[in-house]
Amino acid sequence: AIEVGRYPAQEARQGAAADADHIYAIVNFIIGKYDKTSGELIQRWQGARGGPIRHLNSCFAENGKLYCANSNFPEVPMASSIEVFDTETLKHSQSLSLGVLDEGSLTWFDRLDDGWLAGFAHYDADGGLSYKDHRFATINRYDNAWRRLGGWMIPESVIARMQPYAASGGAIGPDGLLYLTGHDRPEMYVLAAPAMGPKLVHIATIAIDAEGQAFAWDKSEERVVVGISRPNSEVRAFTVPEVQLPEGLKRLTEVNFSL
Repeated sequence: AIEVGRYPAQEARQGAAADADHIYAIVNFIIGKYDKTSGELIQRWQGARGGPIRHLNSCFAENGKLYCANSNFPEVPMASSIEVFDTETLKHSQSLSLGVLDEGSLTWFDRLDDGWLAGFAHYDADGGLSYKDHRFATINRYDNAWRRLGGWMIPESVIARMQPYAASGGAIGPDGLLYLTGHDRPEMYVLAAPAMGPKLVHIATIAIDAEGQAFAWDKSEERVVVGISRPNSEVRAFTVPEVQLPEGLKRLTEVNFSL
């Protein structure tokens, strides 16, 4: 991936998002909104330490709203919610509680057709369950009302690179493929849907100068994502190269979840 921008942001500890004019940096219960041109801090939303929003894992901007995945990490049982903010004011506008889920802790989600795709984490250490390690991380498909339609396993070649954690970031690319990032490696993994079976297929690994954590596509640009460098407290923007789909596999946008 080719770096095309850097934005110093003290909130750049969990993830980043972008729209046409602004960059959003995320850490636990704080969101910073920055001007995309000048890098100036425009607004900040801050929740209460120990409050209902504990661990904002990732966000993406769409149609004037910032959609964020929240969990109670490192508490167990694992519980998750979706929190929505107005991008103009950064005021909290909506909450959807998913409650306690066997799938694990919600780390990212994205729109897929008229529904949703969501990634859930399990951990080997703090915040994990003794009977489910990182290999139990899963990706589920939901309809618009968050009713589960199906899902996939993450292939071993990807999940092993994330051990002892799971995917911190994930999103459907403009090509219909799934892009994932782990907890701390400067890598982005590209996955396609199988023709049969319950496991996604790892088709490419892209080097990216961002040490894992969450990212989001900047849909105002062509094949640009924003991620973070946690050690440097920076949001970084990258152009992501095109990835060829191997014969016999499917884009996630091509999968039919009805029989």
